Amino acid sequence: MKKRALISVSDKTGVAEFAKGLEAKGFEILSTGGTIRLLKESGVQAIPVEEVTNFPEMLDGRVKTLHPMIHGGLLGKRTNEDHRAQMEEHHIAPIDLVAVNLYPFKETVQKSGVSHDEIIENIDIGGPSMLRSAAKNFADVFVVADPSDYPSVLAALETEEDNYAFRQQLAAKVFRHTAHYDAMIAAYFQTQTEEVFPETYTVTYEKVQDLRYGENPHQQAAFYKAPIQHEATLATANQLHGKELSYNNIQDTNAALEILRDYSEPSAVAVKHMNPCGIGIGATLAEAFGRTYEADPISIFGGIVACNRPVDVQTAEQLSSIFLEIVVAPSFEADALALLTEKKNIRLLELDVSNQQADQKRMTTVDGGVLIQDLDVKEVTNEDLEVVTEKQPTEAEIADLLFAWKAVKHVKSNAIVLAKDAQTIGVGAGQMNRIGAAEIAIKQAGDRAKGAVLASDAFFPMPDTVEAAAKAGVTAIIQPGGSKRDQDSIDVCNQYGIAMVTTAVRHFKH
Repeated sequence: MKKRALISVSDKTGVAEFAKGLEAKGFEILSTGGTIRLLKESGVQAIPVEEVTNFPEMLDGRVKTLHPMIHGGLLGKRTNEDHRAQMEEHHIAPIDLVAVNLYPFKETVQKSGVSHDEIIENIDIGGPSMLRSAAKNFADVFVVADPSDYPSVLAALETEEDNYAFRQQLAAKVFRHTAHYDAMIAAYFQTQTEEVFPETYTVTYEKVQDLRYGENPHQQAAFYKAPIQHEATLATANQLHGKELSYNNIQDTNAALEILRDYSEPSAVAVKHMNPCGIGIGATLAEAFGRTYEADPISIFGGIVACNRPVDVQTAEQLSSIFLEIVVAPSFEADALALLTEKKNIRLLELDVSNQQADQKRMTTVDGGVLIQDLDVKEVTNEDLEVVTEKQPTEAEIADLLFAWKAVKHVKSNAIVLAKDAQTIGVGAGQMNRIGAAEIAIKQAGDRAKGAVLASDAFFPMPDTVEAAAKAGVTAIIQPGGSKRDQDSIDVCNQYGIAMVTTAVRHFKH
């Protein structure tokens, strides 16, 4: 009996050549819709599926391959005598190869102005059914969902050697493919029904690249992206110069972009090990980066810098004077790009950071599971502040307090940030106690702490941090409040003439 292949694809890339290759190997080709028209125009003697099913395509093409003559030919086990007998009784011919790819659901969802009805019509039913049937019976059926696999399938058909392992690889790829497809559909319906934490949570990602290694050279790693990108993200950045990003580069750059999202003024952020080592804002990007650099000229060495304005020559001159791993910005002026690309090892990324939108969920893996939470995008404004001390903060202090409050949200807990004149001057990150974080930030600030403000990501259960801040010359403090011992810290502020405001918002970042 002649072997049969069923070909029905949305992506027509290489399909005519593949079908001709199958014909040359003695396959009879079954096909549907637009695929059969293309194959016939290309000289392939394809047979319409309805000639096999004796049933026409119907319901606007929604039903054409959902039929026992098709799925019996795919699922019947060739080594099972009972299966063979049933197939012969019902005149079901085996189908030995399936090449199917699915309706373009992802591409449809991403179209501007697309309607809900159009999205629904691009949910494929018959395609996944055929792929899953063929993949389940991979011992007898070649199943191909990716046009890039056409050449290797034709090569496998050239030999009589056992290709069980190869067919199993194709089947595994199919189940990943259909799971990916269904996960995108589930995500779309989840947004439509506005379910926040459903009973099951399925996500899917597409590989961007294999990485040279992970956090350390002995760890393997890869970079994946969400399949549907509606806004600017690191996964969509255009790399203009430099070698590929590493695992740690990606982590740090993403951290810098998350910080930058909170600042609308011309701003520059420098990050080391996912913590900001400098944040500055100014009237121009050059002024902003100057403040970022001066915040901590030691830690910025080998760091990541993100800017929310195009990089001009004045800024590029400052950037090129130090060793940086990465600079990311909306664009680079031609002369600035020429200057920066003289540095061989710097990576330059172009990304429209003004179009950034925060993902609504943050996932963290734990052994045997995953934690999912809303992203911390809570904004605090002047109107949210409550002054709890005798001393009122000045307008300049309020501006610096709000600037520091945005910064401390992005510092690992326990976190303390000192700031003055639109610039961080001391950052204490990830300490086991708050006074330890404060001491690090105060030491880094040095004499600049006089007249500075202090931000804390959580409340003060002890007055020791306020004592340290007062001795350093800090004049105002912003913190969430809410401790049973708030009054102890307030009393110390009153003793030293420090203004304290509370936000009623905590910003732990573990």
